[in-house]
Amino acid sequence: RTAPGSRRMPHFARASLEVTLPERGIEYAHMPELGGLRKPRPDSVNTAWRNDSFRGYADYMHTDDFWRAIDRLRALAAAKTTAIMCAEAVPWRCHRSLIADALTVQAVEVRHITGKGEPAAHRLTQFAFVVDGRITYPGTDTLPL
Repeated sequence: RTAPGSRRMPHFARASLEVTLPERGIEYAHMPELGGLRKPRPDSVNTAWRNDSFRGYADYMHTDDFWRAIDRLRALAAAKTTAIMCAEAVPWRCHRSLIADALTVQAVEVRHITGKGEPAAHRLTQFAFVVDGRITYPGTDTLPL
């Protein structure tokens, strides 16, 4: 998360997680470079996202900073079971779904934990367009020919 604090659920704030997770044998790593709150570019090609926050994050996915962070996350996941979290409970309302798209196109298995049931396998966003491992979410007016 970009801003890992929570007044509503303080047990999910960074300060709390940094203490309670290691007490349970779980490592915590804050990765603000994968956090949300990204602004869309005026020339965004990701016009299938109607929500500015999702479009802004999709635009951020076209940066070297994003892909370096994905590489770091992949390295962590290769070494041990890894989870990413955000304030949103369900991935389809959160930029985690875009991170999951980026991992999925790189053949990384992503499963969403949304409750007490079995984690669900991630499915690539329906309107994602993938070329050479990079993703865009073009609207119908900007689809590549």
